[in-house]
Amino acid sequence: MPDLLIKNADIILTMDDDRRKLNGADVLIRNGVISAVDHDLSPDGASQFDATGTVMTPGLINTHHHLYQTLTRAVPGAQDALLFGWLQRLYPIWARFGPEEMFVSAQIGLAELALSGCTLTSDHLYLFPNGARLDDTIAASTQVGLRFHATRGAMSIGESDGGLPPDSLVEDERTILEDCIRVIDAFHDPTPGAMVRVCVAPCSPFSVSRDLMRDAALLARDKGVMMHTHLAENDEDIAYSLEKFGCRPGQYAEDLGWTGDDVWHAHCVKLDGQEIDLFARSRTGVAHCPCSNCRLGSGIAPIRQMRDAGVPVGLGVDGSASNDIGNLVGEARQAMLLQRVKEGADAMSAYEALEIATRGGAQVLGRDDCGQIAVGMRADLALWDAQAIENAGSWDPAALVLAGPAKVRDLFVEGRQIVSAGQIQTFDLPKQIARQNLLARQLAR
Repeated sequence: MPDLLIKNADIILTMDDDRRKLNGADVLIRNGVISAVDHDLSPDGASQFDATGTVMTPGLINTHHHLYQTLTRAVPGAQDALLFGWLQRLYPIWARFGPEEMFVSAQIGLAELALSGCTLTSDHLYLFPNGARLDDTIAASTQVGLRFHATRGAMSIGESDGGLPPDSLVEDERTILEDCIRVIDAFHDPTPGAMVRVCVAPCSPFSVSRDLMRDAALLARDKGVMMHTHLAENDEDIAYSLEKFGCRPGQYAEDLGWTGDDVWHAHCVKLDGQEIDLFARSRTGVAHCPCSNCRLGSGIAPIRQMRDAGVPVGLGVDGSASNDIGNLVGEARQAMLLQRVKEGADAMSAYEALEIATRGGAQVLGRDDCGQIAVGMRADLALWDAQAIENAGSWDPAALVLAGPAKVRDLFVEGRQIVSAGQIQTFDLPKQIARQNLLARQLAR
């Protein structure tokens, strides 16, 4: 990777340990790593990039997504449903996907994330119809150029056994575990700066057995990879746990080995005080998905209480069938606004929301090499246009979560430019949007 000096950013929000805010400063990148952050840096042989007129932040980090769902936005019959009814409407459509649908939908979803300032995303893929594999979404991430945590999800309890998914979408549990081993061995990179990591991620407590949850945790720890699932998303979720397991979701997770700093759970809207304390003690992470929680009427997650207790919290856009937008900076704004609605206008600042979207996400995903603009960190950087109409008249352009813009001007991952002047550089986006729309029309028919 060629060395690069990014010069003269109006403001750099480092999100480093001192939370420094630098005016008119530079960032020097060598071999994909930040080697200096200061004023008036010498290029010393590096090519130069003029960042005048921008606010620079660390690349945003998305801790929960279902990229395949970009093919099923705004589906009639699912637009106004609660979680369980929403799933029952969409499962038969998803059952008609194949490898191309998985690849194209992931490619479009990743591009959408990149345009919102995201440089690292997790993806939770838990259904594999008609020959689709986790390999399809990993291939899409490689082409787009984002850092990618692919989670090998699973469903094993179909409708005939009292589960929600149709039987055609569930897998044999031995097959699930064997494929987890295959994709970890094939793709997982544990080294610093890894572009691809693999995690183990049964879909949810209501779509897999107790045995699979326990075995998945044992497998993940044997392989040294992280673990992910949905938990405590809404009132239906809590009622199901109490009826089927005789305990709340947090207790169920702890009993099966699903707490610890190698675990993160999506949503957690309905965690109670004891469960928050459990997650804080065990350093179990939470992927907060505020827009999806609003869209599905799930509620407002107690993020203020989680943060105050010491629970690691990151942001997630969730699937594009439940959001229906993959914009991570918009997610940060929504997170801030919801905590203010619930707890008062001083409950969360714009800067704290941005911290959750950067440092917070890195902590949740176990990445101590990302989420900050500091020496030794990976060169994942988002440059926002401080001259955009959203900032006209703004006294503090650094508070971009309050005003915008909602799309990034330039984006670098590992020092490589992925977005330039608001345009994806790594593949033909308009061509693939046309293909995506054709595939969506075919599914609708």
